[in-house]
Amino acid sequence: MTIFLKNNSLKFLKYAKFLLLIIFASGCGSGNNNEPILINNYSHNNQWLEGIFLPEINYKNKCINPRIGNNPETNNTYYDVQGTYIDENNFLRSFSNNTYLWYNEIIDADPSLHSVENYFALLKAPHDRFHFTYPTEEWLQISQSGVTTGYGAIWINLSNRIFVAYTEPNSPATDIAINIERGDEVIEVDGINVNDIENSGQVSNALYPLTPNQTHTFLIKKRDSKDNKLVTMTSANITSSPVQSVKTIKTDTGNVGYFLFNDHIATSEKSIFDAITQLKSNNIVDLILDLRYNSGGYLAIANQLTYMIAGPTYTAGKSFETMKFNDKHLATNPITNEPIQAIPFYTKTIGLSSMDSNTDLPFLNLNLGENGYPRVFILTGNDTCSASESIINSLLGINIEVIQIGSVTCGKPYGFYPMDNCGTTYFTIQFKGINSIGFGDYSDGFKPRTSSLEANMPLGCIVEEDVQKLLGSIDENRFSAALHYRNTGSCPNNSLSRSIMNINSTNNKYKKINKLKKNIFLSNKIL
Repeated sequence: MTIFLKNNSLKFLKYAKFLLLIIFASGCGSGNNNEPILINNYSHNNQWLEGIFLPEINYKNKCINPRIGNNPETNNTYYDVQGTYIDENNFLRSFSNNTYLWYNEIIDADPSLHSVENYFALLKAPHDRFHFTYPTEEWLQISQSGVTTGYGAIWINLSNRIFVAYTEPNSPATDIAINIERGDEVIEVDGINVNDIENSGQVSNALYPLTPNQTHTFLIKKRDSKDNKLVTMTSANITSSPVQSVKTIKTDTGNVGYFLFNDHIATSEKSIFDAITQLKSNNIVDLILDLRYNSGGYLAIANQLTYMIAGPTYTAGKSFETMKFNDKHLATNPITNEPIQAIPFYTKTIGLSSMDSNTDLPFLNLNLGENGYPRVFILTGNDTCSASESIINSLLGINIEVIQIGSVTCGKPYGFYPMDNCGTTYFTIQFKGINSIGFGDYSDGFKPRTSSLEANMPLGCIVEEDVQKLLGSIDENRFSAALHYRNTGSCPNNSLSRSIMNINSTNNKYKKINKLKKNIFLSNKIL
């Protein structure tokens, strides 16, 4: 299998502190030990000639600090050999020129004049929001098992107030003595008010710890009480539970299914298989899929879930997604060197988790919408991104009626293959995904359409986040709006006016970045 990936605009947990500080400071030195010593007499292979690019293979695995031993992913010896920072920069330069979607917008800078970290930051278009790196060893652990560092409390910023969006089970946050829940508000961290600009770095360090065994105190205002509670939490390695809530609601017009899906990680293959199996056995006729906190993951997972929603009748002969690369690679994938072909809908398991491969996927039999095709209600938020948006786009591409309830999604039709070199994995945009009818222009996000001219947008309602209600509760704003739309075919009267807080939340200084949003897209060889 070849792994490729899509990512949202968040820089992941290791960058929480950095993102926060950059808002309040003009910047400072990187402190990187790899800052270059300018060399005038380096070898011909390292000599920079503007506009001239040697193949990236000339520089691959030539490292400042070569790794030794075996690669845990392949169990083979690392290919690293001794090199220089210039070799590493030249690899990034040639690789980006060859594969980057907007390669012609990169300014060709001398690789000898920048550290590796700083040089990679230059290799992007000005409008690119999705350019980042991650240590390879940590990346493999996170992407394969969903393990991240934190407390198990997923923070969300609403109007410069920090709330708990949800918690991971069996985590410090859910310890019986701590008992943090959705809707609880963080007032102070280590005695510092969360809105204290001068001490924002300390607050960020505590909210988003980079390593386990960090202990911090939090003044919490409980959702269901006017009282504040002082708790002490110690960071730990947290394993994500991608599906946390699956339920069926009985109504006079048939059973309605709901499930909260937070992560497209490898282990979620079994989670969504079990969720759909349960809902199918309960004979649901409508599905409410909650993707408000799901900012991406394995494309194969998104593919499978889309098939399980739509079923074989509506996916047969249709494509889930097709990748479009830069104009140097119109017919051939520049990473795999394979012909570019539409990705069909997956109908079987592929063995990403504990499941065996080639097991038939279950599928639902949902009510038909106004267009005569099955319909699905999808709850969205600002963090609904990448693979989650691909679910929406692919369903729309095969005429499934999507009813979007929530706020505008993040807007990421782009993706990349994670590329390791010398212990760092680089994520640089390489393709754009389009659905079965050729649409992929949703860089401004999906939002419910208000006119017939917005043909590629879903139906639905803008509805604010409601952290005062538990997820999966029928009186929570978005859940309630979905049920209202199901019964009436229209939005609640107050849906639009109540949306401002959530729509504006992504521009606030604290963002939900303590949980790594993998956003891994997997291109399967089993097509």
